[in-house]
Parts: sequence; structure tokens; C-alpha cells
Amino acid sequence: MSNPLTKKERMQLDRTDMPERNAVERAASFEEVNLGLTAQMAQLEAMRCLECKKPKCVDGCPVGIQIDEFLMLVADGEIQAAAEVIQRDNLLPAICGRVCPQENQCEGTCVLAKKERPIAIGHLERYVADYMRMEGLQTVTEPPPPTGKSIGIIGSGPAGLACAGDLIQSGHAVTVYEALHEPGGVLVYGIPEFRLPKEIVHTEIAGLQQLGVVFEMNAIVGRTHTLDELLELHDAVFIGVGAGLPRFLGVDGENLIGVYSANEFLTRVNLMKAYLATAETPVLDVSGKRIVVFGGGNTAMDAARTAKRMGAADVRILYRRTEAEMPARIEEVRHAREEGIIFDFLVSPTELHGEDGMLGGVTLQRMELGEPDESGRRRPQPLEGEMTTMPTDLAVVAIGNGPNPLLLATVPDLERTRWGTIAVDEPTGRTSMEGVFAGGDIVTGGATVILAMGAGRRAAASIEDWLEDGNWVLEEDPIESAATDTTG
Repeated sequence: MSNPLTKKERMQLDRTDMPERNAVERAASFEEVNLGLTAQMAQLEAMRCLECKKPKCVDGCPVGIQIDEFLMLVADGEIQAAAEVIQRDNLLPAICGRVCPQENQCEGTCVLAKKERPIAIGHLERYVADYMRMEGLQTVTEPPPPTGKSIGIIGSGPAGLACAGDLIQSGHAVTVYEALHEPGGVLVYGIPEFRLPKEIVHTEIAGLQQLGVVFEMNAIVGRTHTLDELLELHDAVFIGVGAGLPRFLGVDGENLIGVYSANEFLTRVNLMKAYLATAETPVLDVSGKRIVVFGGGNTAMDAARTAKRMGAADVRILYRRTEAEMPARIEEVRHAREEGIIFDFLVSPTELHGEDGMLGGVTLQRMELGEPDESGRRRPQPLEGEMTTMPTDLAVVAIGNGPNPLLLATVPDLERTRWGTIAVDEPTGRTSMEGVFAGGDIVTGGATVILAMGAGRRAAASIEDWLEDGNWVLEEDPIESAATDTTG
């Protein structure tokens, strides 16, 4: 069945907005904010696709989903077939449909984005995945014959899961080593329930387990295992441990009780259920308290919105640039505002202070924007004499992360960039150690879920090539080809 609408009729259709939970209701609940499209809404939205002969949306997808194909199938109501198209390139569609910045990737390259609102590709990907899960359906995949090769993957975040998915479907044995007690990496410890329900992550990981991927939990490579030991067990190893070392402000008072890194704050709430009174690893009681969050990315939004749901009376995002420079997704900023989060721009902390070891306030320097820095954003500069003090009961620092140090400290032969990330050969993900590949935030610095998945997939293809020909050839000097720091 072809689209019954003419190109002109399709261009006249309005984009279908995602139904959302009421802002007042959701600000006090950890239930998911976005409710999902109905079948009718999804079909109507997919019919907006112009069926371009050279679809730029596919080029804009870091994992290369054949978006044009799956959109036509959704428009025809062929949801299982659409799922099969998606899962050729992405085994985590319910996750990506929720948290990927489609507006800067596939949707950003949609031809409709030039004059109209682009196709809601991310919402449609989520619809297809959710339909399959709720209907108890599975895509049809024939298990390949085993190759006899074994791959070890360090880290069960987006890069590791994407790499594992491709390799297991090629017939290799795959074991994923995860330091925490649940698989999923940042998907489970970093992203709140209201944005990405844990059930979604568990379901998609269970799909990998059904394909044969083995997960070994509480496995800290660099402590319980060494990289050399894994190389003895496996034919190749992929490192996807992420950038898990939080960066702090470098000001006096950061050791006061009540100051958290975003990593610790979100991990306690997400994995250890600190929002429950019975939690074994709670955060300070924030009910009725004043909370500040330093930063302007999605992690800062997540921390602020989490604090609001835990009963905080006043939650503020403090950011040293303006809203135009914020790296957070537009949707996340809008959701935060609707839920009562206050934004203070052009301020930078100079001191955290309090009494008896407890946080009580923050001194802020007013800023103005100067010339662009290396990231392309205008550099914030202090306004002389413009200082203010803000009372606060809890502060969360969400200004970026550095490379995970536990593994790297035990592998001196693994070459690194000047930012401390693993140096790799682009685009193969090959490191300075033969048989060792790397990808995701441990290579690029903090980035997005889908970019990490793209790196995992490219590394999987490179692993396949190496297992086949045995030639460890680096295209360039791995140090020079490493990605630049993206945390800014």
C-alpha cells in the first residue's frame, strides 16, 4: 500500500504532538512524562513523510536506521515489519525513541525541517518498540551458526550494548562485564524513571540475553578483573565504560554536607531508590528545601526535576551562559520550566558556605558573554563587583564528567589523549593495544546515548574485520585521531 496522500497534502498535515502527563501532576510523580502516541496518531504522523529518493534522515542517524522504510511501514499499519527494519540496525529502539536528541540528528536533517516541523521520527520509533513490547511480539531472527570466537565487553551502557547486539547476531560468544549490580550503565543509574522507565531498559537488555549475551555483574575491570585477564579469556575486548568521573566546581566549600555530584545524586535516586523513606542509601531530606543545580545539560535537568519530585520547595538551575548556549534538549528545558524549575542564567559559583559542616548557601558571580571559545559558544566573563549570595540547602554539580579512572589506572600501555580519554583509531575504534577496541564516552568525553551506540556498532564491525584477517592496522596515529573534549 502506498501513501494515499499527495505530496502537497502531506505537507499540509500538522506534526502530531506527543501526549504528556499534566505538569502539576507529574512534578510530584516519577511516572513517565511522555505518554506515547496512539495507533491513529502514529499512522497519521508517518504519512507526513515525503518519501525522499535520498533520505537525509538516514544519514543523520548515528546507527544508520533505514528510517524511510520503517516510516512507510508504520503509515501502512505494518508495525511488526517496521520493527524488523529498525532492529536491523538498533536493538534498543524503545530507549533511543525516548532519550536520543533526534532534533539534532535524524529530525534535524529531515527536509521538512527547512519550512515545517520535521517528522517525529523519535516518537514513531518509540511507538513501534512499545507496540511490540505491549503486544508480546518479537522480530523474527534466525540464530547464526557459532563462530567459536569470544568477545569481552567492558561496560553495559549504550556503547557496550550496541556492540554486544551486533556481535551476538554474527554468531560470536559475547560476555558483558558490568561494575554495578544492574546492567544498563547510564541508562539505569543516570536517566530518571520519569524520562526512561527502568522496565524499558530491562526489557531491551532481556532481548539481548535471549539472543545469548551473557552479563557478569559486580565485575570491576581494573579491580576484580584485569584487562590482560580478559584478553586471555576472549579473542577481542571492547571498552565502553563511559565517562564516570564527575567534575567539580573547584571552589571552596565543595566538601560541605549537602553538596553532591550529579552522578552520586542520580545514582542514589535511580538505582538505590533514595526517593523512598526506607532507602538504604538516601540523600538528604529535600522536602520543603531549597535546591540549586549547577550546569545546563540534560543531566542538570534530570537532577533538578528529580529534586522537585522528591518534594523540594525551590529548585533552581544555575548556568554561567544564557539559555541559547544550553546543551540540554529543548524538550527537557520546556518540561523543567512547566514543572516549576527556576532558571538563573549568567551566574557562576565562587564559594559554597555553611555552618557546622552543612551547606547553607552559595556566592555567585554575575557573568556576561564575551567572544566564542573553542566549543563555538561565547565565553562567559565575570562582571566586576557583581556578586550575590543565595541561600540553599542542597547543591548538585552537573558540569560534566571525565574518563572512568578505575580501568585506565591499571593499563599504562593503553594510550590516552591529552584529556585522559582512550586514544583510538577512527573510525575503527582500535586502540594502541592489539585486540582491544574502545568507544563511547570513554573516547569522546560526555556525549549522547545514540552517539555511543554508533561507536559501539562501528567497533563491532571493526572487531569482525580483525577476527577475519588478523591484521592490526591503524589508519592514523591514535592519539591525534581521538575526539576532542565535548563537556566544555
